[in-house]
Amino acid sequence: MKLAKLSLVAIVVAGLASSSFAASDTLADAFKNGKVTGELRAWYFDRDTGTSNPTTATTGTIGKGNADLFSTGVMLSYVTDSLHGLSLGTTFQSSYAPFADNDAKNLYASDMYGSGAVLSEAYVTYTLGKTTAKVGRQFITSPLVSSSGSRMIKEAFQAAVLINTDLPNTTLIAGYSDKFQGRTSDYDKSVVGGDSGMPNFKKEAVFYGTGTANGGSNVFGFDGAYTAAAINTSITNLTLIGQYLFVNDVELTNGGDANVFYAEGNYVVPLSTMKLLFDATYRGSRTSNETFDSFHVEGDMYQGRVGFKELAGFNGSLAYSTVSSGQSVLLGAGNGPTTYTAPLIKGAEVTSGANTDAYKVEVGYDFTKVGVTGLKVLGQYVKINQDASSVAVGDILNKASSDTKTKYWEGQIAYDIPSLKGLTLSLEYENATKDVAALGATAASSTDFNEMRFRANYKF
Repeated sequence: MKLAKLSLVAIVVAGLASSSFAASDTLADAFKNGKVTGELRAWYFDRDTGTSNPTTATTGTIGKGNADLFSTGVMLSYVTDSLHGLSLGTTFQSSYAPFADNDAKNLYASDMYGSGAVLSEAYVTYTLGKTTAKVGRQFITSPLVSSSGSRMIKEAFQAAVLINTDLPNTTLIAGYSDKFQGRTSDYDKSVVGGDSGMPNFKKEAVFYGTGTANGGSNVFGFDGAYTAAAINTSITNLTLIGQYLFVNDVELTNGGDANVFYAEGNYVVPLSTMKLLFDATYRGSRTSNETFDSFHVEGDMYQGRVGFKELAGFNGSLAYSTVSSGQSVLLGAGNGPTTYTAPLIKGAEVTSGANTDAYKVEVGYDFTKVGVTGLKVLGQYVKINQDASSVAVGDILNKASSDTKTKYWEGQIAYDIPSLKGLTLSLEYENATKDVAALGATAASSTDFNEMRFRANYKF
């Protein structure tokens, strides 16, 4: 990671030359005054994909069947106090699945199953004025580059990130990454036998939106990725966000590059009894050579959402998204990027394929308004229609071969227990029906699938 190493040298030199930002006076004090935070986890997932359990655990069969998985884990972070603007941070993650049978190992190999620990964060930060640099292994959250934390092991990037707030009401961000850490060692479907373990940092990443294009996964090798973003709040009640991602030399594309774009506007109308919300987003991706062009991921996605919140404890929204005909959209790097119409559990990738129209209705309620502090519920209905796609040259990634209609019914309940601060219990459930139209000699089909997730988290 050449850029990161050069940045680290610059940060250290600047830190040694500065004495105006010291929170601690000595290196010993910086470590002594550091902060430890952590989270204890006990999670139970039960998934039924609506397809038969595989008879053998080999690449291409993992991800089918039905099974449950109980996992425990610890996330432990330590950040030193600042010394002349410099600080160090680390995060260890662990997972242990003691009762997993073969079906569970196969079904959850790429996203949950595995036992062990991984050092997901090991970074140095330096702040000078209104500019902060962060270099090393780290979690990243942004529209186009985002670490998903919905599984026991949270994704991470080896990266250098620069954040500046000198301009009024504006945050500028620039970043570079050359490695990625997935959820398990089999996140790229590379482990034959389903016996996955802890992930490593590799020169490959999830490219969300490509479906199962590369050996049954959405993971591709790459040679460095760059991003730039801006957030502006100059206009009262309006937030504008823009981001660009460039991915160099993507695997299987004969040296092709990916360009991914994001623009969003969020407008809030405060009223006496509630707030009205108006959101609009554009996502788009472009490729750079004939080989990459044949993947047909030069699509555009347009999204709109209207909603309300803080209405006697209620909130709700109605969202719509549409994707280009014959071209899918790259959502970004990592499993974290999302869309307004993404199902609660299944995720955003099912909304980003070519010829897709999606609709989502969401309603939530905070029981604090009736005296039950910490209890919240959420319900969603999602409908996704994807028309069949066919091309003469190459293949459309994340396409539907036949007209497909999928309906999701989803619910979530979460409770922050007041009597034991830091303890949260949550339950999520998703039921879906996927109807696929007949194609030639292939008859029409209908598949029901569902998933339940229970989480007990204690933060300290």
